[in-house]
Amino acid sequence: MKKLFAFTLAETLIVMGIIGIVSALTLPNLNSSTGEKEKVARVKKIYQNLNDAVGRAAAVYGPVDEWFQTDANVSAQATRFGERISEFMKISKNCGSNLSNCISRSNVSYISPGSSDSLSSYINYSFILADGTAILIGDVFAKGSAATGDFPIIVDIDGPNKGSSVWGIDIFSFVVDTENNSITAYNYPFPASFITTGRGAGVTRWVIDYDNMDYLKANSSGKCPNNVTLNASANPPVVTCK
Repeated sequence: MKKLFAFTLAETLIVMGIIGIVSALTLPNLNSSTGEKEKVARVKKIYQNLNDAVGRAAAVYGPVDEWFQTDANVSAQATRFGERISEFMKISKNCGSNLSNCISRSNVSYISPGSSDSLSSYINYSFILADGTAILIGDVFAKGSAATGDFPIIVDIDGPNKGSSVWGIDIFSFVVDTENNSITAYNYPFPASFITTGRGAGVTRWVIDYDNMDYLKANSSGKCPNNVTLNASANPPVVTCK
């Protein structure tokens, strides 16, 4: 008679146990990496969509810095800007100046726990895109002049009822360059305590340029757990903890 070879029950259980241990060790890192990649993709997508909307609005209404000649204050300018770009984006809900209808929490936490920013003090126009992304447009804040200033755009990539509402995790900042009819990503040099122990609003440029969120793994000096130090100014640049 031909002998048949097979695993015993004990051997099968041992193999299953090993697989379970390996899965428990690797799946959290895999899920975290996948989640960050999805967020990076969403940030880059909204960056492209905002620039496209501004370009199309400028083609219809003329240069952005000429839109506000009849507006009496920066709040009116922010509202006009929001109304015009929203015409060229797929939106599911227009909240206008009623911020509470577009976000569940008006406070955005810093990356370092313990402090937060209140958006309600300077956001003047808001709407939600068809994919759930919340767009919040604020007062002029960069150049100090209502006539030539730039608008901040705060983006909640998870929408009003999801996510953690933390700078650099699901809340990202952009700036409208009114003179060049374009959107730029808010940026601060890295490493800097402003990013890792402060607000974290300055990491949007990092996400777009380097396709990662590894600043979340680094300390205030830019050092990763594996002792790699992030430094975009180095030659060559060090832009990942891997």
